[in-house]
Amino acid sequence: MTERKFRISRCRRSGVDAVWADTTYAFGRHTHDQFGIGVITRGAQKSLSGRGIVEAQAGDVISVNPGEVHDGIPLDANGRAWRMLYFDPEVLTGPIGALTDDRCGSFELSHPVLCDPAAAACFVSLFRAVTKPFGADSEIEGEESLLFLLARVIDRRATENQHRAPTTIDQARERIDDDPSAPVSLNELAAIGGISQFQLVRGFSKATGLTPHAYLIQRRLQRARKMIAQGVGLADAAHASGFADQSHMTRLFVRTYGMSPGIYAAAMN
Repeated sequence: MTERKFRISRCRRSGVDAVWADTTYAFGRHTHDQFGIGVITRGAQKSLSGRGIVEAQAGDVISVNPGEVHDGIPLDANGRAWRMLYFDPEVLTGPIGALTDDRCGSFELSHPVLCDPAAAACFVSLFRAVTKPFGADSEIEGEESLLFLLARVIDRRATENQHRAPTTIDQARERIDDDPSAPVSLNELAAIGGISQFQLVRGFSKATGLTPHAYLIQRRLQRARKMIAQGVGLADAAHASGFADQSHMTRLFVRTYGMSPGIYAAAMN
């Protein structure tokens, strides 16, 4: 079996991407700017999540929230396989509103791993409906499957973080978010909140699960991914996202997403 076997494509529904994977590759810590829901189809893995270390077996539903730091390591040399759907946050606004009568100001996918055959069946139906031209048995199957799936995997309570990051850390994070491509230094980030560089690194890591450097790289990769999906050339996307050059972006893109920017571009355009 090859170490990395991935396929990614846009779905028939705008704002949704599909991934098929069968690999022994161990992903390092990273984040997405989308919601991700999937099912392990073969093997098993362990991963860091917002709720600690979890293990997922074949048949389990797996999920990740935007900005949630996670990784993924196979439990044995045979690797594991999964299918995954990634949703732009706005795609789920309507379905969540339908489930909660618009009473839910915010929400999260509450189970990084869920052993729930009914939820897995809903995912399989949804995946088929949005990835195959004639995969759905009716024009409403996909919408119905998404609603049933979300009903089993979301936490409908408002999800404002009960342990808010200190204002100084929020300010540093906002500086990066405002323009990830802009050059920045630890001294600048620390000075924003009037703290030492060590206090910044320690506080940032506690609040986000990533050091400022690792967070900056993730935000630059997310910008590059969006630009590539929009048809921007790889070299231009690398420059506009703050990378030294295309090879620099490629090395980090492969490390994070398990595929090259060229393969991603071919799938998206």
